[in-house]
Amino acid sequence: MSRILVVADTPWVRNEVHASLTTPDFHLVDLAYPSEVAATALDGGFDAVVVDLQVGSMGGMALTRDLREQAGLRGVDHLPVVILLDRAADAFLAKRAGASAWVIKPFDAHDIRAALSQAMSPALPATATAGDDA
Repeated sequence: MSRILVVADTPWVRNEVHASLTTPDFHLVDLAYPSEVAATALDGGFDAVVVDLQVGSMGGMALTRDLREQAGLRGVDHLPVVILLDRAADAFLAKRAGASAWVIKPFDAHDIRAALSQAMSPALPATATAGDDA
């Protein structure tokens, strides 16, 4: 079972992620406080992080960069991050921020599961699903 940290402060986004990933394969933990993402993700034994583009005052891109920086300082080689984007044009920024994969909203269960699967395979490059325009 994979432990997934879900970072979103909007209830409908959390609900959509839960509806898509509520299977015996995943254990989901919600986090609504962006300032705690790096510590929670790195100390909590998570296998991946799903972060909304618009969360708190930092946003998904800044959270991803911060998580990557903190992981590097701690010597963590691979902690996949999937960003939930609002528009296909943001895929370029997601890649630059260090996201492992991204999904463009609205997404369905197949989209987010495929993105997580790709993100959790470190041999694969950063990639998009559901509207790959990058």
